[in-house]
Amino acid sequence: MIRADIMSGDLEGGSRLGEANMAERYGLSRTPVREALRRLQSEGLIEALPHRGARVVDWRSLDIAAIYDLRAVVEGFFVRRAAITMPDSEIDRLSGLCDTVERRTAELSLRDPELIDLTAEFNREFHGSIARAAGGEIFAAVRGSVVIGPLVLRTVHDYTREDQQRSNRHHREILAAFRARSPEWAESVMLAHVYSAKTRLLEGREQLLGPASVEAS
Repeated sequence: MIRADIMSGDLEGGSRLGEANMAERYGLSRTPVREALRRLQSEGLIEALPHRGARVVDWRSLDIAAIYDLRAVVEGFFVRRAAITMPDSEIDRLSGLCDTVERRTAELSLRDPELIDLTAEFNREFHGSIARAAGGEIFAAVRGSVVIGPLVLRTVHDYTREDQQRSNRHHREILAAFRARSPEWAESVMLAHVYSAKTRLLEGREQLLGPASVEAS
C-alpha cells in the first residue's frame, strides 16, 4: 500500500514516513509498517535519515536522461561479452524465466502489486545474470550502481500492455542473439530496450511535472 501511494504520487518525493503516522494511515500496527519500510528501502524507494526516520526518494529530481545514457553504455558492454561467454544452460534457464513472466503478465492486471513485484524481480535476475556472465559478481555490482531502483519500479508501474509486450520481446531477442553468439545483435537489442524505458520514464515525469519543469531539469 505504501509503494502504491509512492508510485501514484499520493506520497510525494521528500515525504517523511514515520512508523506511527504510517500505521495510523493504513490502520495497521507498527510492526508490519516497519517491515514494509525496510523492504522499500532495499528497493530504493525510500531512504533512512539518521535520527529523523525515513522519507520518500524524489526520483523526479534525478537526471533521468543521463542515468539511462550511462546505463546504455554499461549494459551494452555487458551484453556484448555475455553473447560470447554465457553457457547454453544459462540461456535455457533465462528462457524459462521469460516463459513464466510472459504468462503471469498476461494473467495479472496492470499496476497489480504482484505484477510490479514479479516484473521488477525478473528484471533484476535477467539483467543481473547477463552482467555476471560478462564478468562475475563485480560486473553485477557495477550494474547495480547505475540501475536506480525507483526508476525501474516507476517504469514498470507506468507500463501499458504494449510496453510490457515490447519489453518481453526484447528479452526474447537478446536470448536469440546469445544463441547465435552475435554481440552486435545482442547490443542493438539491449540499447533499444534501455532507450525505450528511458523514453517511457521521461514521458511519465512530464505528465507529473509538466514539460517546462522537465526541460528546466
